[in-house]
Amino acid sequence: MDVRPNHTIYVNNLNEKIKNDELKKSLYAIFSQFGQILDIVALKTLKARGQAFVIFKEISSATNALRSMQGFPFYEKPMRIQYAKRDSDLIAKIKGTFVERPKKKRQEEDDEPQGKKKKKVPQKGTVAALASQKATINMPLKPVQTAVSVQPQAPAAPTVIPEQPPHHILFLTNLPEETNEMMLAMLFNQFPGYKEVRLVPGRHDIAFVEFENEVQAGVAKDTLQSFKLTPTHPMKISFAKK
Repeated sequence: MDVRPNHTIYVNNLNEKIKNDELKKSLYAIFSQFGQILDIVALKTLKARGQAFVIFKEISSATNALRSMQGFPFYEKPMRIQYAKRDSDLIAKIKGTFVERPKKKRQEEDDEPQGKKKKKVPQKGTVAALASQKATINMPLKPVQTAVSVQPQAPAAPTVIPEQPPHHILFLTNLPEETNEMMLAMLFNQFPGYKEVRLVPGRHDIAFVEFENEVQAGVAKDTLQSFKLTPTHPMKISFAKK
């Protein structure tokens, strides 16, 4: 039975070894390109591991995210995405259709698995924690913007560099102004051999990503070529000069 389009997408088959806080930040980094995200819910209970809900402000954003990221290799596992079966509480409140759930049901959910204390899954704390995480995600953006204003340069030159022979370091161009190290790291650290991301001071539009060898770098290059960090900025990837 098909599920109707929804503001919220349900993502599963996620790597269960990833810590909850890091998982939310990573999901925000890869899904924020499709539109404004209102909330990300990823509970810590044993039953809820490996899955999350991403709540968009617009249904069209959720639809684009579902179509574009279906099967995307996220921490070495392909994501499975579908629309949520019902509106999230946040969307229901915006629509004015929210109905308070009986407390017993909430307690049953909070107590999964049995024997765990309720404080392990603080419902309100999850939203508060996400708000603080969004703040930390956005914090690095300001220094990037000020660096651009101090030393503005035309980004045209790097985009016309001819294809270089295979190299263990990748050269990224056409990056949006809001690009930061964490955003790129979350995309590339899913690939074997990933070592680090290096930004260029005073330039928001270019970066370098290093791998252990040129074969591993080539896999990441081919997979993420033209990946859109924002709707208007398809990333261009080439091998760096030797």
